Amino acid sequence: MGSTSSRTDRTTLQPQRAVGRQRVADLLAAASDLIAERGYQATTMAAIAERAGARIGSLYRFFPNKEAIADTLLRRHLDILREAYATLGQRAAGATPEELADILIDLLTTLYPRVKSLPALMDVSTDRTELSQQSRTTALGGISAALIACAPKLDRREADDIATVVLNNMKTMLGMALKTAPTSPGAPDELRLMNRLYLATRLMPVQKPATGHPDGADRL
Repeated sequence: MGSTSSRTDRTTLQPQRAVGRQRVADLLAAASDLIAERGYQATTMAAIAERAGARIGSLYRFFPNKEAIADTLLRRHLDILREAYATLGQRAAGATPEELADILIDLLTTLYPRVKSLPALMDVSTDRTELSQQSRTTALGGISAALIACAPKLDRREADDIATVVLNNMKTMLGMALKTAPTSPGAPDELRLMNRLYLATRLMPVQKPATGHPDGADRL
């Protein structure tokens, strides 16, 4: 017998009527909440149905197993990330490094309620590695593009390095907000300030236009 986690066993029913689409949305929202709260392994199909106020048979009608729910959530989360980061460069153009730091942090806090189960889903099941990597690549690419939009003279490789640091700082701030990382009452504000100072230090030198003259006339 084939494994219940195989791709062929994860086919989900696509509802055609509005009531069915709403039911699927409610089931996925319940699943995302539970996975974020309890973790993927501790979340059961029965708990998802109960949280959504649905019969267990209704859940299995749309999703044959928990893996199918996880795949659907990951793909939807990835679409949300792509949409959000696609417009980030436009917002970053003309912003100061400090403003960009706040834009990035605010983006994270805005996105989290819509992709709250993403961190837990990225930590489980090796056959979701590709989707997890796509999520990380989307975030890093969006941040890197925003950095270059803010400081057009920034080298792409350098932008990628800075983006990695910024993304990790954003994750730390989210962990503080969710109490999953060591924190104290003033720590999130300190981390936000650190992000501002870091981007100001890294971007300001390449953001300012050159003012010197090669013939030395500016020294007269």
